[in-house]
Amino acid sequence: MEAMSNGLDRYAELSRFLRTRRERMTPREAGLRESGRRRTPGLRRGEVALLADVGLDWYTYLEQGRPINVSAEVLDRIAEALRLNESERRHLYYLARKQLPLTESKLPAEATPALQRFLDSQGLSPSNAMDARMNIIAWNAAYCALNGDLAAMSDRERNLVWMTFTSPRFRYIKGDQWEPHARRVAANFHAGYARHADDPWWSEQYEALCQASSEFREFWDSHEVVDAIDAPKTLRCPNLGNLNFDLVTFQYAADSNLTVSIHVPRPDGTADKMRQLLSEYHSLG
Repeated sequence: MEAMSNGLDRYAELSRFLRTRRERMTPREAGLRESGRRRTPGLRRGEVALLADVGLDWYTYLEQGRPINVSAEVLDRIAEALRLNESERRHLYYLARKQLPLTESKLPAEATPALQRFLDSQGLSPSNAMDARMNIIAWNAAYCALNGDLAAMSDRERNLVWMTFTSPRFRYIKGDQWEPHARRVAANFHAGYARHADDPWWSEQYEALCQASSEFREFWDSHEVVDAIDAPKTLRCPNLGNLNFDLVTFQYAADSNLTVSIHVPRPDGTADKMRQLLSEYHSLG
């Protein structure tokens, strides 16, 4: 898949996104009668055009990735016809309406001292701060006790997407939750890519991830998009068993491009296990 480095690539991405959303819906889900055999899964283009009340030729041009002008009203009708969720609807807008302002990322090289003190104050709760590219730019000792010494990692290795798809340790810790987590991370990366299509970092990272992981490429091609990664976490430790957390995430008020994530131990003995794990981590340092 080619990188989205210019306007034409954005239209190509729009074409793929619309096709995958159309193919995942059945006529029954769309409230249509099923008639005859279908050569392709999901809805036909004509059915989407009918549901969205737009011309078939016009919708065909849009799905083919032709650079045509699209109104907000039409985009809303297409989103409704394809049953897009809120994240997917925003993704459709980013791809179809180049005039929409895309969020520019300020990417600080390091966290402020105040933010680092906040992370350190979380004690037994593994915590980190990520920028808009999902680079982990700050963390506390509890996070390292689980994931390894981030200070010894390269910038690329400290990227959550890269860590998810290339780190055997991270994959082991996630256990049975690795695949749903990896799908969410890939979808989150996909949504960010669309917003920053003119930033070469995203296309370079995409190409590197495709080379490093066939699973990343598979999940990317599913064209799932999400804006938030927020779910209960069960992580496993080789000598302590399962560790259960509630994940709390929020945007850092001083820089909206930073997301702070705190894994809060559940009251089931996880805090005691984290205390032991953290003690072992400090003894190795």
